This record gives sequence, structure tokens and C-alpha cells, in this order.
Amino acid sequence: MSIQFARASAKSVPVYFATPGSWPALRKSLPASIGALADRQGFEAKPAQVLLAQVDGKPGFAVVFGAPENNGSATSGSGADALAYGKMVEALPAGDYHFANEPHGGLAGLETAATAWMLAAYSFDLYRKKPKVFPQLVAPKGVDTARVLRLAGSVHLARDLINTPANDLGVPALTAAALEVARTYKAKTRVIKGEQLLKQNFPLIHAVGRAGADAPALIDIRWGRARAPKVTLVGKGVCFDTGGLDLKPAAAMLMMKKDMGGAAVALAIARAIMDAKLDVNLRLLLPVVENSVAGNAFRPGDVYPSRKGITVEIGNTDAEGRLILADALALGDDDAPDFMFDFATLTGAARVATGPDLPSFFCNDDVTADAMVQTGLDIADPVWRMPLWKPYEAMLSSKIADTNNVSSGPFAGAITAALFLQKFTGKAKAWGHFDLYAWTPPGKTGRPEGAEGQCVRLVYKFLEDRFGRKS
Repeated sequence: MSIQFARASAKSVPVYFATPGSWPALRKSLPASIGALADRQGFEAKPAQVLLAQVDGKPGFAVVFGAPENNGSATSGSGADALAYGKMVEALPAGDYHFANEPHGGLAGLETAATAWMLAAYSFDLYRKKPKVFPQLVAPKGVDTARVLRLAGSVHLARDLINTPANDLGVPALTAAALEVARTYKAKTRVIKGEQLLKQNFPLIHAVGRAGADAPALIDIRWGRARAPKVTLVGKGVCFDTGGLDLKPAAAMLMMKKDMGGAAVALAIARAIMDAKLDVNLRLLLPVVENSVAGNAFRPGDVYPSRKGITVEIGNTDAEGRLILADALALGDDDAPDFMFDFATLTGAARVATGPDLPSFFCNDDVTADAMVQTGLDIADPVWRMPLWKPYEAMLSSKIADTNNVSSGPFAGAITAALFLQKFTGKAKAWGHFDLYAWTPPGKTGRPEGAEGQCVRLVYKFLEDRFGRKS
């Protein structure tokens, strides 16, 4: 869905930001009818409280919104507050609105509020006759509205792709979506598919995807100044995951349209980077497959070579995401990038450890990891660092190959998956692995129920802080 700001109009409804501390003074400056209604409704300007009030018999009305006092600063331990502004979208009727004063943080606070508004104004309407109608926000003066639309639009892109069912978003459609973004920003593209994957040494991607109705593919997109710092993004693109011959139970397949969430997130981050013209040498690698059951499906107990030369015994065909990432990571690592990040809906163990809202994050560089975690807390796009605990590598041992794709026991599943991926890196100066859920089970303010572009804003902000941008 496309997003935009409303045009300035004398008919737009004013929205006043207040906190418990600022509300008494603001109340005195507003028409008496607003204060009277606040008393009747018990409005105290607590965070996310919304007051709609008639203005002394006039035809219009005004809104007072209880703004967070810290805009999500992690120093208060309340990073979720940055998206609390999205409550306005849920509470207000359709129409045009404008911010009449500044919340805590001045212009930065206004940008936070506008971003949260745009993130909340999302509905997946591809199969609906009537799209949902949201209240519209007039562009706040002084705010970098291009940045707001860039980030919200990128998150919306990820949500749209993840929400789309596999019958309409298989390997060809996801490939087409990635190439469309590349064309928009005049990026260089290469797509390797089918038997060409074997000829060009991507045996694991081919093995996982060969049983699908559509040939597996590796999408390779390059953009930016050749001598700029190298940033490589890798995203797991399993358009549907049956589990392969280690077949998932029916209930576990219901959400498997979202198993390409890592690719959607990586593509959305790349879009934001290119749109902002960050000074980076960007490479986006998306291995795209369907993990299906057929006579030529890869089997438990099979052994395959990888692009890096490591042989892999297949302990479980339902651990396919790490296999396709392995070949893509090995390719990206050849460039020795300054930063290489991969994104995947990889393990149920990560969800057990940190839940659906908090992606597990693994990183081989402490400086990068600390900055990433802090940035996520500050902007309400959090991750939680997990250990690359090297002794657990023994769980990946194989008696006939260099490694197994799964561990020998039930413990530390997210960690052993990350350790498996780390085997295919080594040249990148800093590598990070994001184990995502890419879904919001019950809806939350700023995050409607359904697909979620976790880490899109986080990774963009991390790179923006280091490499600058041109709006």
C-alpha cells in the first residue's frame, strides 16, 4: 500500500501533545470546553490517552494526546514508547489532522510521532473489496518527511510481501518484487536459477529448492559507489516451507508463507538505503526457494557440498533456511565487507528464548553488537544479543561430513543455527545474524496483527549513523 501525508488545510483537526506535567498549562491555553470534557472523562494526559473534544460549539473538534515523555529512550527502560504515538491512528476517526505543538524532543519528537503514525496506518488489503480508511496526517513543519515516508514505506513493503500467501508470492513473484526495487534505484542485478545454481557453485540452494514447482534462484543486487564501505545484506527467501521430507504437521504449516520474511526484511532495508543514497557499496543477496516434497527432494542423511567447500550432512530437511543462507553468505563473504548482516525466520528456539517481538541477534563484533542493541532500544525496533557459544559447535558434528545442519540434541537450537552460519563467514569485518519471527501475533500499537518488518528501521538507522545520507 502507498503512504503519503495529507495536504495542509484549514479543515484539518489540531492534535495537541501533553504529558501529566505539561497538561495543566496546556489546558489553560485551550478552550474551556476541552478542559471540562477532560474532567468528565478523567483525562490526565497519561501516555497514549486520547481526548476528542468539541471546541465551544464550533463545527470542528480538537484532539489532546498523552505523549510519552521520553519518546522511547532506552535510558528509561521503556523503548516501546516510541510507537505509542500510533495509538492516534487506532483511536481517531477518518479525516485530516495536524500536530499543533511539539512533544518531548522537539523536531525529533515530531518525527518520531509522524513515523509511528505512518507505521500504524497499515492494512493488508490485497484481497479486500474496500481498503481500510485511516486518518491522514498533514506533514509536520520542519520534519524530514522524506525520511519518515522512506522508513514507513520500507516497513510496509516488508509487511506486504510477508502477508501475501504463497500462491501469489512464489519464487518468481518474490524475484520480480526484488528486481522492481532494483530497477527503481538503478541497481545492477543478476539472477542465477535452476541448474545454473549447480554450474555456478551454489549446491545447497539448489538442493533445497529443486523439488519446488518453480526453480530455485539466487538474486544478486549491487548498488552504490564502488569504493564506499561495503555493506552486504542476506535474506532467507523460503516462499513456503513444508519441512520437506521431514514434513511439518499441518498446524505448523499455517504460518509458513512468512518463511521468506528474512528476504523481505533485507529487501526493505536495501530499499531504504538506496532511497536515502547512503554512501555505501551495497550488495543484497536473496536465495529464494520453496521447500517442497517431491521425488527429487533432498533427503535426511544426504551429504552435499557447499559453496565454501564445507560438506554438510542433512540431519533434518526442515532446517533448510540455514542451508540456503550458507551458500549466499559464502558468496557475500568473498567481498570481505565491512558489515554483513543476514536475516531469517530461522528457529523456533529463538522464539522460545525471546518471544515473537524480540528478534535474537548474534554478532562476532562487540562494538557492532552493542551499538545495534542500543539503537534498537532507542527507536523501538529492539533485538536481544545471544551468544555465539563456540563449545556448542560440537553439537553440529557429523561422522561422515564436515558438519551436520542440525544439532545432536534438543538444546540451544538458535545458538547452534547461528554457529552453523558462522562457518560460512570469516572475511567480513563484522557479521550479524538476526533470527526473526517477522510477525506480530496479537496486534500492538504501531504494529498491526500480521506480518512485521522487524529490524528494518534498526539496521537502517545503524547504517545511517555511520555513513550519512542525502534526503
